[in-house]
Amino acid sequence: MNKLTSIAAVIGFVILMGCSPNGPGGGSSAGNESAAVGPPDLNGVWQAMNTAHWDLEGHAARKTPVTDVIGALGAIPAGDSVLQGGGKIPYQAWALEQRDENRKNWNRRDRAVSCFIPGVPRMTYMPLPFHIVQSENKIFMAYEWGSNSRLIHLDKPGTEAELPSWVGYSLGRYEGDTLVVEVTDQMAETWFDATGNFHSENLKVTEYYTPMGPNHLMYKATIEDPEVFTEPWTIEMPLYRRMEENARILEFKCVEFGEDAMYGHLRRGVQKDPAVDY
Repeated sequence: MNKLTSIAAVIGFVILMGCSPNGPGGGSSAGNESAAVGPPDLNGVWQAMNTAHWDLEGHAARKTPVTDVIGALGAIPAGDSVLQGGGKIPYQAWALEQRDENRKNWNRRDRAVSCFIPGVPRMTYMPLPFHIVQSENKIFMAYEWGSNSRLIHLDKPGTEAELPSWVGYSLGRYEGDTLVVEVTDQMAETWFDATGNFHSENLKVTEYYTPMGPNHLMYKATIEDPEVFTEPWTIEMPLYRRMEENARILEFKCVEFGEDAMYGHLRRGVQKDPAVDY
């Protein structure tokens, strides 16, 4: 594997913004536990350690459509709810029916199966790490999943996206030691997990990244979408700094692995799912 390819996006952003990959001050955030002046140092490689990418709600282990192929390795492991206070996602009645239909057909309808960008907040808790690089006016996040990335603007308050996108439009600000990011204009095709939990094009996500120590962040995301949900709801989970020597994100360009999900029906003679825009 070409290591330069896997981190090219991060290096390019660092050069462009004229900052050190170890932070605005140029020092290592992992070893600096002294009180910081100014914004928190979020630089580094981070990862969620939970099963939220499978199902945000509390769930027992269960079978998926691929267990007939790879047995236990294709099953969904049990997991606790990451919803604040536990409980269930507050769907409107029609939307709950849609979620259940999505769940029955997730391996065909979940765009992440075909290597589309998972969207926010799901990108944060996919089962692969991501890299945060800070500068004075921008924050760059590079994700190992699909070799995707997003840019958070700290210097464009009140601006809007020209067009919707798979990662949306992110405007950030600091509130004390917390990075707050408001994300709008995401494609409606992104889901929150592999269990069919979905949203509309009117989704607004407000993210909160708060240091709990030099090597832990508390991540929260408040979900607002009055077209789908009866009220806003929030997920929360810790993020852990990857502590290996030379920790970095690697290359996982999953398009080649998703082609069968997108085009396999053409060679197998399987009828297309009318709910999916191939």
